[in-house]
Amino acid sequence: MTRLTSLDINKLTPYAVGFDRVFDNMARYMEHQSQSTGYPPYNIVKDGNNFQIEIALAGVKLADLDIEVAEGVMTISHDPQLDEQDTNRFVHRGISKRKFKRSFTLAEDVVVNGAKLENGMLYIALERIIPEEKQPRKIAIEQVAE
Repeated sequence: MTRLTSLDINKLTPYAVGFDRVFDNMARYMEHQSQSTGYPPYNIVKDGNNFQIEIALAGVKLADLDIEVAEGVMTISHDPQLDEQDTNRFVHRGISKRKFKRSFTLAEDVVVNGAKLENGMLYIALERIIPEEKQPRKIAIEQVAE
C-alpha cells in the first residue's frame, strides 16, 4: 500500500486546510480492512448521532472477549481457552470457537459508551459528540464606514 505524502495531499486538496489527518485515518482504515477475515459477521446501525455495532458471537464466553479503544481504533478480540476434555466430546463442531481480532477506525468525535453480550450478540454503543467549537455558528459581519 502506498502512503500519500503531504505534497500529494496538497495536490488533491488545494482549497482545503488541515485534511492531512483525514488521509492518515483513511490509510489506517484501509489497513484494518485488509487484515479483516470477515469473521465474525457484524452490523452497524445509525440513529441520529448514535451508532450501535452488533456482532454475532454464538458460543463466545464473556471471559474470553476483550474490547479496547486506543488512538481512534476500537479492537474487539476473542482468545478462547479451549478445554481438551470439552473438545474430545464433539463429533462435529459447526459453531466456531476460533480466535479473532476485528478493528474499527473511529472518527475523532465518536466515543464508545459501553457494550453488552446478550443471547450470542455483542452490542457496542457509540455516540458522535460534536464539540461546541465544531457546531454551526453565525459569524458577525462588521460594517466598515467608507
